[in-house]
Amino acid sequence: MSALFRRTAARPPQDRLVTLIRKPGCHLCDDAQTVIEKVCADLGVPWEQKDISQDRELHDKYWEQIPVVLVDGEQHTFWRVNEQRLRRALTE
Repeated sequence: MSALFRRTAARPPQDRLVTLIRKPGCHLCDDAQTVIEKVCADLGVPWEQKDISQDRELHDKYWEQIPVVLVDGEQHTFWRVNEQRLRRALTE
């Protein structure tokens, strides 16, 4: 079978990590956190949050996109978090 069509096995949920990059007083960040908490709780996926006001590198990279969601260190989305899309990313 061609490598193009070969699927890799899904990683166990406990081996995944969702990171919410946010800033204080951001209502979109609060909305994103609500979705992340629900999806991660349902799937048993750990998650963390990072504050761009406390990290210059994150601020410089993401300040125009807040909130930003990373899945396993890779940017998944920004501004609005779609529950179904996040769930799919964590289960495929």
